[in-house]
Amino acid sequence: MIGVITIEAAADVVRGGGVVVVPTDTVYGLGALVTNPTAVANIFVAKRRPRDVALPVMVASEAQLRELGVEISLEARALMDAFWPGALTIVMPVSPALAALTGATDSVGFRLPAQPALRALLEATGPLAVTSANRHGEPPCTTAEEARVLFDDGVAGVVDGGTCDGTVSTVVRVGESWEILRAGAVDASEISAVLGPPKN
Repeated sequence: MIGVITIEAAADVVRGGGVVVVPTDTVYGLGALVTNPTAVANIFVAKRRPRDVALPVMVASEAQLRELGVEISLEARALMDAFWPGALTIVMPVSPALAALTGATDSVGFRLPAQPALRALLEATGPLAVTSANRHGEPPCTTAEEARVLFDDGVAGVVDGGTCDGTVSTVVRVGESWEILRAGAVDASEISAVLGPPKN
């Protein structure tokens, strides 16, 4: 069983290459510094997640996206302006090097969360690879206590942000058109209102 830690302690863990559990807008997540390959690999181990199931990345600002070398399309920017901070993950093309860090090939899902504790952590550490706190294929944790019981070795602690509502983020891929890869908190009609209907 892991313990509850402060945001400051979590930032120290992350900067040192460790894995922590953090609250998000939707569920609790396992987080590690996306630029540290060993730390990201440890997320896959803790979650028992196949390496070919890519991890999304959380950022605190557009500046952090640009620091990762991400080129923001007009469509992605429109969605960012409309739904960030919030529970919309936007899949964008990235360099092969960045994609490889997360288990992807040519694109990565990015999100700027509204959850204040997570935002504070991201501002202190930079972009984090974050995936739901659970064993792969099982329901995600919605409280810090659930995460404390589930994880032990390989996870340094959990930041308690109260109870999350359990609704997953919507994942949308943007390009010449747009496509919802996972339905969630943001409805397709809301995306259509911003980008227009998807092209067939």
